[in-house]
Amino acid sequence: MLTSLRRRLLAAGIAGAMGAAVAVAVVPSGPAFAHGNITSPASRNYGCYERWGDRFQDPAMATEDPMCWQAWQADPNAMWNWNSLFREGVGGDHQGAIPDGQLCSAGLTQNGRYAAMDAVGNWTAASVGNSFNVRLFDGARHGADYIWVYVSRPGYNPVTTPLKWSDLERVSQIGNTPAAQWDQLDNGVQIDVPVQLSGRTGRAVVYTIWQASHLDQSYYFCSDVNFGGGGTTTPPTTPPTTPPTTPPTTPPTTPPTTPPTTVPTTPPASGGCSATYAVTGQWQGGFQGDVTVTAGSSPIRGWTVTLTYPSAASVTQAWSATVNVSGNTVTATNVSYNGSLAASASTSFGFLGSGTSSTPTVSCSAVA
Repeated sequence: MLTSLRRRLLAAGIAGAMGAAVAVAVVPSGPAFAHGNITSPASRNYGCYERWGDRFQDPAMATEDPMCWQAWQADPNAMWNWNSLFREGVGGDHQGAIPDGQLCSAGLTQNGRYAAMDAVGNWTAASVGNSFNVRLFDGARHGADYIWVYVSRPGYNPVTTPLKWSDLERVSQIGNTPAAQWDQLDNGVQIDVPVQLSGRTGRAVVYTIWQASHLDQSYYFCSDVNFGGGGTTTPPTTPPTTPPTTPPTTPPTTPPTTPPTTVPTTPPASGGCSATYAVTGQWQGGFQGDVTVTAGSSPIRGWTVTLTYPSAASVTQAWSATVNVSGNTVTATNVSYNGSLAASASTSFGFLGSGTSSTPTVSCSAVA
């Protein structure tokens, strides 16, 4: 049997690409490549995906892994798309592009998709010794112009304090390294960057910058660790070399290089709301839909979005909204944490549907 890590790396690296390939009927044509992430010590969003991707709606997460819980509630796509936390065109000016307090979301990249990664709190931390390896998985075989590894300075507490550039000290790096020099896997490549420290104990953040070689594309990862003073931490098992026979029941999606087709409502009146629907992934027998709700020129206290499809609709899972299906109509109402919106503010929810996606008519009503 495949290990949990093996199955999930493969699901995101291969099944996600399969989903993106099927989605060309909705998404304008263009290549859809997997990218990568830090798998050991796991980055915040990859760790949340690795631990909870099979049961991301399990209420036990709220008490067992509360920081992952808030991240899944804020935007599940931050975990499904764990391999796309990057910015383009930074030109090496990382500190200029990313403000203090937003290091873990790469400066709210991808329209804020990864904003929850900046949340301050007790993120699950990997136990490491003062000598450990940072493992980077590259699903697209980009290679690296460089990889820089930082560790937060002694005295910084990630449980109570937002991360700033001044909190970090660069502790390891490698230069230009073509993908051919990395460990070769069937679904990508991986490389270990060794870190050697001394006298460290307690909580810290490992911050990694990967400058991919194919474009001016910079990836940024926060990994939470707890220094225990032991020996070298063993990286995760090598991902499998054979693809799964069937896609996962909740396939992740790789973001397309061009925006997905969207269906907007008419602009909201004062005190009203509008909604925009997008198909962000398709696979054999299912699809993922995402809806962005935006308040009008006045604050609102709640909202309801109605999606009317040409034929009967089927929703298998939903997040960040209470969803009901009646015939060809899907009705979604806000949950407790995302109903109140300031004027012009937005929130989002998503769902998994069965069958083939079709284009619905979208309407939004608000409680002023």
